[in-house]
Amino acid sequence: MGEWILLAMAPVFLGFIAWEAWHWKRRGREAYSLRDTLSNAALALMHQGADAVAWALVIGLYWGVYQYRLFDLPTTWWTIALLFVAQDFFYYFFHRAHHRVRWMWASHVTHHSSPRLNLSTAFRQSLTYPVSGMWVFWLPLAWLGFSPPHIVTVVAINLGFQFFVHTEAVGKLGWLEKVFNTPSHHRVHHARNAKYIDRNYAGVLIVWDKLFGSFVEEDPAVPCEYGIVKPIDSHNPITLTFHEWRDMFRDAARPQPLRSRLGQLFGPPERALAQQPAPKAEAGLTVQEAEPAP
Repeated sequence: MGEWILLAMAPVFLGFIAWEAWHWKRRGREAYSLRDTLSNAALALMHQGADAVAWALVIGLYWGVYQYRLFDLPTTWWTIALLFVAQDFFYYFFHRAHHRVRWMWASHVTHHSSPRLNLSTAFRQSLTYPVSGMWVFWLPLAWLGFSPPHIVTVVAINLGFQFFVHTEAVGKLGWLEKVFNTPSHHRVHHARNAKYIDRNYAGVLIVWDKLFGSFVEEDPAVPCEYGIVKPIDSHNPITLTFHEWRDMFRDAARPQPLRSRLGQLFGPPERALAQQPAPKAEAGLTVQEAEPAP
């Protein structure tokens, strides 16, 4: 059901991408490149296929957990609203973990690897999320008593909302900034500036970042520089999908104590990088300047 929701919204997404490209073209700015956009589209198709297979494989596990649910929740407007908030709460921890654990970052880095931020960047996803454990984060929802089909649907709606925050064409949105994830907040999340790295993990509600200390306001004096600390100079969807997995396993295979090997796999990405020979500074930013969130 969730995959069909996103597929049904595809014409809407494409229409907004066309509008954004036209918007910037009128202002003399090349916000899109053909190669980057085609890479994003290919990655989206690969991700959707892998996600459909993953849900087919794990949905039985969700039903198994659901048999031991804490509550028998009716299907009403208030339980759906509660599910939406609860799923967004767990999304925050999914997203934060995928920045702070290298095994998970190996999937999520694909999404952050473009030096551009536009609506097509939302399509830039990895087919390896099932391997990094994305599906684990929604299991508590089944245990609480939300039915698996409803969980899958709300996950898709959450991801659909996030498409619209991947843009520089929208400025501040007034009071909405206090409650919701907005383009301004998400620009911060995609920036690799030391001030912004590993901040604003929100899916729909920015209140989780404010509650857990990972919120940073976009600062006009510090323009966002997009991409990753260690840039990947490729538009090949296979390279973009697997480059961090390759580097991670290579780093873990080096002669070193077991604890260091595990750190390469499951430690914070910047700690694993710090164990390597010091890289040259790229784009004016070093690994040491990338300050992780608390």
